[in-house]
Amino acid sequence: MKLGVSTYSYWHFTSEKTPIEHVIEEAAQLELDGIEILHQQMASEATPYLQKLKRLAFIHGLDLYALSIHQGFVSPDTNTRQKNINHTIHCIRLAHELGIPAIRLNSGRWGTIKSFDELMKTEGQEPTLPDHTEDEAFDWVIASIEKCLPDAEKYGVLLGLENHWGLTCTAEGVNRIVSAIDSEWLKVTMDCGNFLSDPYDKLAQIAPEAVLVHAKTYYGGGEWYTLDLDYAKIGEILRSVGFQGYVSIEFEGKEDAHSGVPQSVEMLRNALNIKGEA
Repeated sequence: MKLGVSTYSYWHFTSEKTPIEHVIEEAAQLELDGIEILHQQMASEATPYLQKLKRLAFIHGLDLYALSIHQGFVSPDTNTRQKNINHTIHCIRLAHELGIPAIRLNSGRWGTIKSFDELMKTEGQEPTLPDHTEDEAFDWVIASIEKCLPDAEKYGVLLGLENHWGLTCTAEGVNRIVSAIDSEWLKVTMDCGNFLSDPYDKLAQIAPEAVLVHAKTYYGGGEWYTLDLDYAKIGEILRSVGFQGYVSIEFEGKEDAHSGVPQSVEMLRNALNIKGEA
């Protein structure tokens, strides 16, 4: 396994964005293997900026291994779904231009619970829209992802469906979508912090298809919630399925990232037996 960090670890959607260039420099000092870029954190999509990020990562000895995007296909409106399909295809091509081989994909959710705090009380599950069903939503998501796959294959960018909120807040939901689509270009992004109760059995259910792992840490207490995760146990789950890819730190604590991320690196290197010293 390799250890990297998401640029999200240094920016939690505050008004002032932390430059990705700064995260690259921090990751190099921590002797990490690579960087995951949060799409919303990018300062631009212009070619000079993209090439600058590629150059900076390369001279610091870092991979750009994933692009984390935001989209969702749970909508009865065909135009809304198409807009999200178009956005996903755009991000596939953007990842290709950056030399990034994978993107984080969401299923989307109904949006019937507006407050994130209230959504966390239901562990990410929410009622359907009136006159619609979960089966419909799964069909929308599956059909939408299928429309993205030709570009994923053409540009060599894996789609990693994350266990996020909405349809993929359960292991069964993740596996239902992935198993319905017979493509080597759709796999799983396994987020260790998105199953809010009894996580280990659930993580084990999605681990066989995982191509990327998000390792959430919460030093200083979580911005939204805090989990006490046993990463040694998670490491055993990953080894049992032969996972050899990137474990990507998503530091989600209130402590300053410049101390929270190094603590996360040390803890995960020890728990997962990944070589290197912070």
